[in-house]
Amino acid sequence: MNLSTPAASPLRQRMIEDMRLRKLSEKTQSQYIRAARRLAAYLGRSPDTATAEDLRNFQLYLVDHGVSPITLNITITGLKFLFDVTLDRGHLMAKMQPVKLPKTLPVVLSREEVSRLIAAAGNLKHQTALSVAYATGLRASEVVALRVGDIDSQRMTLRVEQGKGHKDRYAMLPPVLLERLRVWWRVARAQGKMLDGGWLFPGLNPIDHLSTRQLNRAIHLAADTAQIDKRVSLHTLRHSFATHLLEQKVDIRVIQALLGHKKLDTTAHYTQVANNLMREVISPIETLPPS
Repeated sequence: MNLSTPAASPLRQRMIEDMRLRKLSEKTQSQYIRAARRLAAYLGRSPDTATAEDLRNFQLYLVDHGVSPITLNITITGLKFLFDVTLDRGHLMAKMQPVKLPKTLPVVLSREEVSRLIAAAGNLKHQTALSVAYATGLRASEVVALRVGDIDSQRMTLRVEQGKGHKDRYAMLPPVLLERLRVWWRVARAQGKMLDGGWLFPGLNPIDHLSTRQLNRAIHLAADTAQIDKRVSLHTLRHSFATHLLEQKVDIRVIQALLGHKKLDTTAHYTQVANNLMREVISPIETLPPS
C-alpha cells in the first residue's frame, strides 16, 4: 500500500513519515490519514490551520451526523497523532475527547452452526481458512498472514508472526485441522496456486495473500447459504472458539494465552455467554425452604 501520491501535500508526507518511523501498521496508517482527510474536508482548508474550537466543532459535527462511536474514536486517535506528533501542537486536542463504547456481548455460534458454516463455504480454500479461524481462534488478519512454513506438525503448533500488538505467539494445531491443511496443500500445489514457502492462503495472484475483505465476504456468503440468522463475521469464529473452550472447562488463563489477550478481563468477557457454565449455576430460589 502506498499512502502517498505524486500530489501529496508536505503535511501529509510528513505525517506518513512519522507513522513509518513508529512502524504503525498499514491499517492504522490508513485510518489516521482518513481522519486528517476528513478534518480537511470539514474545514475546507489544511488541517494544520485548525484551532481548538475548530476541532471541538468538528467532533460535534461528527456526532450530529451519526458517526458511530468506534469511527469517532478512531478519528480522534488519528488527529491526536497528527497534532501531537507531526504538528507538535497537542494542546489543541484538549477539547476532543473519546466517547465510551457501548458494551455488547459477542455473537457466538453453536457447534452445529459452526459445522454448517464451514461446510457451506464456497470452495476448499475458504473452508480451510474458516476451519483455521475456528480451530485456533486467530483473527482474520492473522489467518490470511499465515505461511506454509508456519505449520509445525512435530510440535502441533501454528506460528503467528507479528499478530496484534506486533507480537509473535503460537496457536494450537489440532490433528483434525492438520489433516484439513494437508488436503488443502495438496490440492493447491496440484493447481499451481501455492508457491514454495509462500502464503498458506494465497490470493488470485499467489504472490499476495488472501485479503481479510475477501475472507469476510466468504463467511457472509457461507452464513447465508447455511441459513444462519445471526450476525456472522470472522471474529464470530474467534468468539465461538473461546466460548466453546470455556464450556469444555479449559482454564481461562490458557484461553487468554491462545487468544493473545493482554488482559485477563478481556478473556473473562466470554464467561457471560458460555451456556454450559450458566446452566451449572444453581439459582438461590432453588434452595429456598418450602413455604
